[in-house]
Amino acid sequence: MITRSTHFIDGSWIESESTETIDVTDAGSGEVMATVPAGTSSDVDKAVAAARTAFPGWSSLDVAERVGYLKLAAEELARRQNEIAGLISREVGMPYATSNVVQVGLPMMTLSSVQQIALDFTFSERVYNSLVVRKPIGVVASITPWNYPLHQIMAKVAPALAVGCTVVAKPSEVAPLNALALAEIFETIGLPPGVFNLVTGYGPTVGEAMVAHPDVDMVTFTGSTAAGKRIGAVAADTVKRVALELGGKSPFVVLDDADPVAAVTAVSNACYLNSGQTCIALTRLIVPAARKAEYEAIAKAAAEQVTVGNPFDPAAVIGPVVSATQLERVRGYIRTGIEEGATLLAGGPDAPEGLDGGFYVRPTVFTDTTPDMRIVTEEIFGPVLVIQTYETEDEAVALANDTIYGLNAGVYSADVDRAVAFGQRLESGQVQINDGAFNIHAPFGGVKQSGNGRELGEAGFDDFLETMSLQLP
Repeated sequence: MITRSTHFIDGSWIESESTETIDVTDAGSGEVMATVPAGTSSDVDKAVAAARTAFPGWSSLDVAERVGYLKLAAEELARRQNEIAGLISREVGMPYATSNVVQVGLPMMTLSSVQQIALDFTFSERVYNSLVVRKPIGVVASITPWNYPLHQIMAKVAPALAVGCTVVAKPSEVAPLNALALAEIFETIGLPPGVFNLVTGYGPTVGEAMVAHPDVDMVTFTGSTAAGKRIGAVAADTVKRVALELGGKSPFVVLDDADPVAAVTAVSNACYLNSGQTCIALTRLIVPAARKAEYEAIAKAAAEQVTVGNPFDPAAVIGPVVSATQLERVRGYIRTGIEEGATLLAGGPDAPEGLDGGFYVRPTVFTDTTPDMRIVTEEIFGPVLVIQTYETEDEAVALANDTIYGLNAGVYSADVDRAVAFGQRLESGQVQINDGAFNIHAPFGGVKQSGNGRELGEAGFDDFLETMSLQLP
């Protein structure tokens, strides 16, 4: 049992203003594994004040000095990789082997990428008679989710620190322990006090206080669309910049020349990764109507071959969902799909055999769906795939774009050029062509109600910078 009572503020571990605590649950067993403080607005005030005080000194450092701290952080994260991967497997439920590569490996890659981008970045340039300077925006509030907790923190914090911003972070109360480990890493490497601060707590208290705070210059948030709308509304009072990476209901369009087995393998991997708790999960399989039965049979077989198990069972391909709340949410959607009249091909709302403890869901596939069904239109955030069919490519485009979201999409074809041409017709911030891998060097973000702004790569620096033009004689 891990018991924490402090926040990381101004380079030290400071007792919370509140005695209220939050239970952190082990997703594999369903048992409480830790408690952390439920922070208050007073805790936020202290953290923001520390970040504001640290900003002038940090922003005036040479970029190479700031990058040096990121290099040290990367080395310390590598030293603690196995430990933190195991911690996230318990918090989130991702199998340990995958957690090691994804939940900690991606943040390590991001740290490496950000270092090089920062050293090569053009912070000032002459444009005719103007000197155009890009300056750090100031104090950044970072609010992050539980599904890829350390990755989401690093995608925000690393570029913010690299360009000279200071940060106040609030991790998800569902999976905060990895963020506390990151704060320990920053403490270990001697990051100057106040440059990175962390307050644990709930969104409506700690998160809202951060967003409303007059000394916060920018908010970067990853989470639900509903929460993102609230953040945008609160931030408007102080006209601060807001970057949002929100929900998705991502289509995967299989063109008529594709290999069905290869296509279904690709969509299954993308749908079921992290038990479907992935904002870019490809959850809508859109296939030629003439081959519907073939795709149904392959998708059913693929789902039934996925081994669900404890995160520390080497045989497990996917683990549990993160919490009892999430378990009921996902099972509720599965029951809704049945009630709506969709055909259940695989899975269902019952627990996998032999897995009564923890929060386990069977990989589920629905077919005979209609575009207005909730399982087709709403983000489930669980291992649930729905099949839709089309007659023409124009209809496939229309089905793919028939969503309020636009975070990710996929296209599969035997002809890559054809897939690329089709993909450019989709309303999405990212499109995976065939089995194209996630790229931490490329811009990431959504359109429509999936958000605004971009993370990762050089584009990931933009939200943390203000542009000044100095008109020269």
